[in-house]
Parts: sequence; C-alpha cells; structure tokens
Amino acid sequence: MLEMTRIRAERNEIIEGLKKRNIDVTETIDAVLEKDQQWRAAKTSMESIASELNKIAKEIGDLFRQGKAAEAEAAKTKTSELKREETSLKAQVDELEQAITDLLYQIPNVPNELVKAGKNEEDNETVEEVGTRKPLHEGAAPHWELTKKYNLIDFELGVKVTGAGFPIYRGKGAKLQRALIQFFLDEAEKAGYEEFIVPHVVNEASAYGTGQLPDKEGQMYYIPEDDLYMIPTAEVPLTNIYRDVILPDENFSIKLTGYTPCFRREAGSYGAHVRGLNRLHQFDKVEIVRIEHPNNTDKALTEMIDHVKGLLAKLGLHYRVLRLCGGDTGFASAMTYDFEVYSAAQEKWLEVSSCSRFDTFQANRLKLRFKTADKKNQLVHTLNGSALALPRIMAALMENHQTPEGIEIPACLHKYTGFEIIN
Repeated sequence: MLEMTRIRAERNEIIEGLKKRNIDVTETIDAVLEKDQQWRAAKTSMESIASELNKIAKEIGDLFRQGKAAEAEAAKTKTSELKREETSLKAQVDELEQAITDLLYQIPNVPNELVKAGKNEEDNETVEEVGTRKPLHEGAAPHWELTKKYNLIDFELGVKVTGAGFPIYRGKGAKLQRALIQFFLDEAEKAGYEEFIVPHVVNEASAYGTGQLPDKEGQMYYIPEDDLYMIPTAEVPLTNIYRDVILPDENFSIKLTGYTPCFRREAGSYGAHVRGLNRLHQFDKVEIVRIEHPNNTDKALTEMIDHVKGLLAKLGLHYRVLRLCGGDTGFASAMTYDFEVYSAAQEKWLEVSSCSRFDTFQANRLKLRFKTADKKNQLVHTLNGSALALPRIMAALMENHQTPEGIEIPACLHKYTGFEIIN
C-alpha cells in the first residue's frame, strides 16, 4: 500500500509512474487526497476539542473550590456539548480513515524506474540467457508422456481423488520431487536463509498484509467456516511472521525460507499450454523472503537473482532472465525478474521463478518498521522469490535430460534420490 505521505508529496509522479501499468489512477489519487484533507481537518477539530475539554475540566474544579457553583454547572453543560461534538468528529475521522484505506488498497505499487512500460508478457525484457538449447534424440517426448511411461506422476488418479490440477506423484517421481525440495532448502540454508515450517492457511489480515487481498481474492481457496485462506505461496505466512513488528535498530538483514504446497484457483484454462505440470491448482515450492533496510534492497535483489541462477546452473537447465514490463508486473511488486527454463520437448519457455522487490508497499500494510538512529520508526523493504517452484522444474528436468536409456538425474540430486537415472 502506498504511503499517504508519499501521495501528498508525489501525486504527479505516482500517476505518471502507474501509467507504465496501463492504468490511470488520477481519479483515485485525487479522491484519496480529498478525503485526506477532510480527515486532517476533522482530526484537527477533534484534537482542538480535546484540548478545550482538558482546559474546562481544570476550570470546573477551580470554580467549585471558589464557591462559584452556577458557573461550574454552566461549564459542565458546555463540556457535555463538546463531548457530543467530539464523539461525532471521532466517528467522522474513523469513517474517513476506512474510506482512505479502501481507496489505497485499490492502487498498485509504482513500478521501479528500470521497469519499462508495456501491456503484457510480450513486452517483457530479456536481460540474460544462459546455456544453449539441447538437441533431443529422435522419439523424445513431452513430460506428460514421460510420467506415464516411467510411472512417475498419475494425472488421471489425481482427477479421480480430487479433480484436474491435483496430480499424484508416485515411486521415483515422488522421490525426485522430495529430492528437489530438500536440495532447494539445503541451498537456501547455505545462503544464510533460516528455514521455517509455516501453516498452509492464513487469516484475512495476513492476506491483506502481503497484497493478496483484495487484488487476488478470487484466485485463492477460501474456507468460509473458519474465515481462512489456503496459501497461494509461502511468501504470505513467511512475511507475516514480521507483521506489526518494530525492529530495534538499523542493523538487520532478515532472510527466511520455507517449503509449502501452494494452492491457486486460477488454473482453469485448457489446451496444450496447460497440459501435465504446466499449470496446477496445487504445487510445491520453496520460497525465499528478505526483510531489508531500504539502503540494502538493490543488493538483496541481486543476491536473490544470483541464488536462483545457481540452482538452475546446478540442475543443468538452459534458462533466461526477464525483467517484467509494467503491464505484467504483479500488483504489489515494484519490480520483478522472471526465470524461464527452455523445454526442448515442448519447444517453449516455462516460468520457474519470480524474484520481486516490493519496497515499502507490503511493509506499510504489515506495519513492519525499524528504529532509525534518531529513534524514529521507518518502514522496511520486503522482497521474495521462488527458489524454486517445482512443477515446471520437474517438467524441464524430465524433458531436457531424457535419453534413449532413460531420464538422467543431475549430479547435485544423486545424494537425495539414491539413483542416477530413471528407466
């Protein structure tokens, strides 16, 4: 959520910056500023009345001590009138605060200066490509055929048990999935991230805190009986660990990681582009989260990007890094880098990770701050990234590492799988 102080100071810059997302927020911003002006006026009046009430309270005591009962009673009558006015103003202030908050929730984050204007994924910038497209042997197959051939994942059984988008992993497929999770967690630990095991459902406050609500309400699974949401990513519970926290000083760099299943309702389209593991309602992911001093955000984002690069290199996958344009950048993000691996069997790029910086956008919702040297509270910066999302990594490994003899397992996974090839 954008800071009110920033909106007051940078109205024109915010409006212009959000045009990179192909939206015009002029009307919303001006509505916010108008209500903010009303709120400040009402709050000033309320504080003035409170001051007047304190003054009169002292006067009443003095009047009674002086034996001026009639004047004291008149002052008490005035006090009652002022209290009624104060109550009315308090209701007005609260109503305006809620109205301002509701409007602020509608405004996405302002894209970073490096983010280019654009409408959709076709306008994203390729900033790096690593590796080359690996030629496959004759008869090479896409992963949904390989999973059936080697009995690794059963999509039909998942439909029977739950529905489309909920695959069942079995045998060496289950072991490879578990090996990847453990490998990603171990690599995150080596990079200084503390591992957490977090709930797979969160409350409404947590969903608002990281920006899933109200923007993605229809994309999350909701449990109405308990007013809880199933997590779309571990980012939500991990970041909310620090909701309503004031860090004691400026010397912090907090690194969190966790594995969770993720649940997303948006996977509902049909066709070859969503076959197999390409898009699911439930999938596994290892997430990394950073809570940083604003001066360290650039460095932290670079470190996260390098971390993901290292994982993909060890897995022997050909990948590219994209900086998303304004129209493709998520609601809460100031800047996002996507990682895509090339699937030789499908002859297409598959997204496997996003690394994003949110600057103060999430922290303002979370009320996550730190103490400056002069003892003032200042909002932190938050970042998060997938390191990595499992489904398309599994797909790419199976497709790109298949041979006539079977699917070769990258060396970094051997100690986790206990096997070097699937055949």
